[in-house]
Amino acid sequence: MILEASMDSYPNEFGALLRAEDHLIYEIALLPGTVQGDHHTIFMLYNKPIDFSLVGSVHSHPSGVTEPSDADLNMFSNSGPVHIIVGFPYMLENFSAYDRSGRKIEVKVI
Repeated sequence: MILEASMDSYPNEFGALLRAEDHLIYEIALLPGTVQGDHHTIFMLYNKPIDFSLVGSVHSHPSGVTEPSDADLNMFSNSGPVHIIVGFPYMLENFSAYDRSGRKIEVKVI
């Protein structure tokens, strides 16, 4: 679903929050007011509900680069332990996952 949503948003970025239970990400949550542009996704975090199942974020990079920008790292540090970046051409192998410090982590797709 993330890859399809990213393709649909192209050439703009796509962004959403990740919902998990027992270490399994099972849903994306669209945050009201999110602004998506060709080089940014801006989450209106004041609209984020108090929901402890929200564990991080996902967003796309239309450039294809899945490394986090400085703005990404700043957002990661303020919002959950898991962050995924998917890159164009939005195939299963075009994603990277990071912790809140920007260190690469492993996320398995099942």
